[in-house]
Amino acid sequence: QVHLVESGGGLVQTGDSLKLACLASGDTFNRYTISWFRQAPGKDRQFVATIFRSYGRPYFSDSVKGRFTISRDSVNNMVYLDMNSLLPEDTAVYYCAASSTVILSTIRSAGSYAYWGQGTEVTVAS
Repeated sequence: QVHLVESGGGLVQTGDSLKLACLASGDTFNRYTISWFRQAPGKDRQFVATIFRSYGRPYFSDSVKGRFTISRDSVNNMVYLDMNSLLPEDTAVYYCAASSTVILSTIRSAGSYAYWGQGTEVTVAS
């Protein structure tokens, strides 16, 4: 199994940038596809982005496409979420999640991931 720890959250202003990091440990990093989800107060957990284990192709939700990028560093077992042009509606707790079996058609479903971090909070002030 894999253990995930997120970092990098904070309070920023509208239009600012923030880089979140997800450190994976415990199992072979390249076995896992890693995704980011977010959950705003009173709302369901929402898919943000995925980077596949094998070829590293990224996928994004429509709400962040063009503003966020996702990357992975297989040497240091890290996945990063670069968030640019942040908006108040990006305010949420951001979680990274890992799965060794998720496929493209199910990346947006939180139930597809067996492993989750504890989350890092992002607040975007207007």
